[in-house]
Amino acid sequence: MIFLAESANYGESLGNVASLKKITRGKGEQYTYISRQALRYNIVEQLGEPLASLSAEGSGAKQVIQFDQHATIDKYPEVDLFGYMKTVKGDNALTRSAKVRLSNAISLETYKGDTDFLTNMGLAKRLRENGNEKAMNSIAQSEIHRSFYRYTITADLDEIGIDHNGEITLPNEERSRRVQKLLDTIQYLYRDIRGRRENLQPLFVVGGVYERKNPLFENVVDVKQNKIDVDKIEGVLTDKIRNETLVGVVKDAFENTAEINQVLDGKKIPQVFEELKQKVADYYEGN
Repeated sequence: MIFLAESANYGESLGNVASLKKITRGKGEQYTYISRQALRYNIVEQLGEPLASLSAEGSGAKQVIQFDQHATIDKYPEVDLFGYMKTVKGDNALTRSAKVRLSNAISLETYKGDTDFLTNMGLAKRLRENGNEKAMNSIAQSEIHRSFYRYTITADLDEIGIDHNGEITLPNEERSRRVQKLLDTIQYLYRDIRGRRENLQPLFVVGGVYERKNPLFENVVDVKQNKIDVDKIEGVLTDKIRNETLVGVVKDAFENTAEINQVLDGKKIPQVFEELKQKVADYYEGN
């Protein structure tokens, strides 16, 4: 999936400079990213399901916050989709790997070093007007970057709704409902950061329901000069994969929308998500 966002994940500040999370590639080009943990947080927050109960195990500096023993997948979709680790002193840990896996959302345009100069001049001025003449402006800087971002989400439909630790198996109707609600959340995902609400709704999406549990398009979806690299995507499409793949694009979000529609049979984003949800429903009805 590709979305457009600005300055959506900060790391550790250096002095009075707030630094974006970045990785370095090639000849030193820097790309900002939104971590998979941040994306997971926003998905869980907006999923509209009860949040799993927590506990603090251990003491002092070794205290660990985790899902408690009563946070089971039948009660909480959060631990069903994204897994858990539960530890009790003297016992082996109970673990469930994530059945919904996310990649980092990495920018498709390089970071050029742009910064925003910030002060609290308005508040300081008000304080001085109220008699505190020593109130001084605070100065800070914040790295900023607006870019297309790409990330991949993979859901194991066979394992969602089944927990071998607790010998729990949910009805297929509930398993289907959870995955479809996850798709709805991703379709309208957003992120609140530093007084802004960034829209993470996809402008381009490619995917489907496949036998292979592999993020097929993770390394081939790219944007160059505001155009989706259609040839890269074409390069991994076997006849079977092509027949199972859906492609969605927002009109005029990229300069080659017509090419995407013609070569990849592009559709409107809402239509793709509706068809994906139907594929999920059909999958669980057939199993």
